[in-house]
Amino acid sequence: MGNLNIVTIVIIVLNVIISYKGFNDYSFFEKYKFNIGGIERGEKIRFLSSGFLHVDMQHLLFNMVTLFFFSNQVIYSLGEVNYVVIYLASLLAGNILSYVFHKKEYQYSAVGASGAVMGIIYSAILFDPWMEINFFIPGFIFGIGYLLYSIYGMKKQSDNIGHDAHFGGAAGGYFITLALAPWLFQKDLIMVLVLAIPIIVLFIMQRMGKI
Repeated sequence: MGNLNIVTIVIIVLNVIISYKGFNDYSFFEKYKFNIGGIERGEKIRFLSSGFLHVDMQHLLFNMVTLFFFSNQVIYSLGEVNYVVIYLASLLAGNILSYVFHKKEYQYSAVGASGAVMGIIYSAILFDPWMEINFFIPGFIFGIGYLLYSIYGMKKQSDNIGHDAHFGGAAGGYFITLALAPWLFQKDLIMVLVLAIPIIVLFIMQRMGKI
């Protein structure tokens, strides 16, 4: 895990500053959260800005601590620029997927860096599936468990957290990482396929109306 890279520090600081502003300024939170009605009015900035807002301190802390555990592996493997590309692309992929799922629900709203963090998680796990997280949980178990947790959140849909964005972000991180590092297919094809399973299952469940 090692020390935090300056790029990760900048991302965490941005999340903290913008989220804290949202905690204390209702109009700011409402203006920049992910909201279908707002996006339909042309406020496309919400696709990006909502990823730096959080519901509360617990939500923010969970996402930033998770990012802390996985960031260095991606930076070490692909470099700082590609790390930022994966982070932002996963954030947008998650929110775009949420838009597709909820585009007829004009009141639907969500916030959180979960899509971006999920993309970094999946990217890191592709490089080191057995990396140890807290309590010696293998990285790929944590990543898959995080996605499965999304099912519960998506069913509940009562906390303003962008659970839909979790597997959109995971898919973004997964495919972008494989595009940037195609040699991973040769390194560990079985794990590449295993990590695709929960993404596929969640998509199927959504299409079947199970979530």
